[in-house]
Amino acid sequence: MFATVEQYTVRCGHPAPGVPVEVLLARASDDIAAALIAAVYDTALGDVARALADAVCAQVEYWLAIGSDGITTADTWDSVSIGPVSLSGRSGAAPTPVVVSGVELAPRAYRALHLAGLLPGEVCEPW
Repeated sequence: MFATVEQYTVRCGHPAPGVPVEVLLARASDDIAAALIAAVYDTALGDVARALADAVCAQVEYWLAIGSDGITTADTWDSVSIGPVSLSGRSGAAPTPVVVSGVELAPRAYRALHLAGLLPGEVCEPW
């Protein structure tokens, strides 16, 4: 896994919701790894580890915002409950995910990976 529950709590500014956030972090880590399947980067660099953790946390935060469990989406939901989090109706469309290597990434997850130069076809050079 690229991120811990503690990193999620710090990055998102609130404690992990009453859902199995460890499961969501593991699913998001799998998605980030799949999106980066053809990328080359040095995992020993602290900036890389931080970018991967940021991307995973952003992916989970996005899923929770759209009512997803990391497997399915509820983009047409009228009412969704995940633990103590309840969502109903939609006042606007959710941000469009960015597809990388066939994986839908949250816009903020994509941005974290892009800024770190971790996406396939980009080269991450040590500063």
